[in-house]
Amino acid sequence: MQLQLSRRAQSLGTENAFVVLAEVNKLIAEGYDITSFCIGQPDFPAPTHVQEAGHEAIRLGKHGYTPSAGIPELRNAVATYMGDMRGLDIAPEDIVVGSGAKPFIAYTILSTTDFGAGDEVIYPVPGFPIYESQITINGAVPVPLYLRESRNFAFDPNELESKITAKTKLLILNSPQNPTGGILTKSDLEAIAAILRKHPQIWVFCDEIYGRLTFEGSFQSLASLPDMQERCIISDGASKTWAMTGWRIGFTANKLLAPAFTKWVTNTDSCASHISQWAAVAAVSGPQHEAEAMRQKFLERRNLIVGLLNDVPGIKCQASGGAFYAWPNVTELCKMTGLADSEELRKRLLYEAGVAVLADIHFGHRVPGDGQHIRFSYATQNENIVRGVERIADWVKRSRK
Repeated sequence: MQLQLSRRAQSLGTENAFVVLAEVNKLIAEGYDITSFCIGQPDFPAPTHVQEAGHEAIRLGKHGYTPSAGIPELRNAVATYMGDMRGLDIAPEDIVVGSGAKPFIAYTILSTTDFGAGDEVIYPVPGFPIYESQITINGAVPVPLYLRESRNFAFDPNELESKITAKTKLLILNSPQNPTGGILTKSDLEAIAAILRKHPQIWVFCDEIYGRLTFEGSFQSLASLPDMQERCIISDGASKTWAMTGWRIGFTANKLLAPAFTKWVTNTDSCASHISQWAAVAAVSGPQHEAEAMRQKFLERRNLIVGLLNDVPGIKCQASGGAFYAWPNVTELCKMTGLADSEELRKRLLYEAGVAVLADIHFGHRVPGDGQHIRFSYATQNENIVRGVERIADWVKRSRK
């Protein structure tokens, strides 16, 4: 009998931003000139005082294991930070620190659904691909909830209500969103809360990793609304706000699930990096002017790329409400150039224009009736944005039928 992978391993999804990035890096190594918009991470260094805190932790010998839930200093700082940001009373014991925010997606699904029981998880589409991957791999039933362009990439609350069944155990919300940059407004969240009050069995995973990168209005969390905090797993982290993706620090807040999450951390990573936790204390509780400067720069870049894309024939792009993504509609561009869909467009742009983007199919099923889209991460310098869009415009001129 031959060695075989399990069905679970064979069906495990991936994050195509990393797949395309590997393709881009291969082309660059072969001598191709590529302008890349495919990876979603800040292009800034971590704030100076955060770097210094990391160096100090190394010098002081902070090299060993920590409690699985995180060092007390970070849990205290995060409880204050997350509570102040959302107008909530969060206790340090409600906080669990992990190796990035991503593991808490799996920990939440594992803690709120049972494998093979038919438990359903409603999740946003288009959305972060790890949502669907983890739902499926952990034996739950994925139920897509479509973000519609006509609603500024929010979903229709009536559609949410229609998706809820007796088997629904978890709802995943992401605001500001990856990949659309859309946000859920306070009125959106109030409509969601009104529906959820009829269904007390449903947990809510609030993926708020881009919360500090909100451009339109102020950041809003479902957990801040009456009767919602207990059921909300608030997920945040250091990666986007303080440009600390590689430091791998995420944190969640939920009183009921914190003990379970702590056990999951013990069973998987043991603890987050000791050094990174001390750096995160400085990030969360220290000066915020560098983080705010990054937000302002992303807003400037958003305005730049949206304006440039809307000048390209066949492209329509709404201004994103947050994060650092543009999600232009390229339905007309595909027609103009005789291409079947956005994935064919993505490949042609990479190999013929030297521009790397992601296609909508990398973020779940296409939204019925919403056409074709591609994603740009504008976490890159202004000159790269200008050069990349110019290359696309030149390619369009050459490729129009």
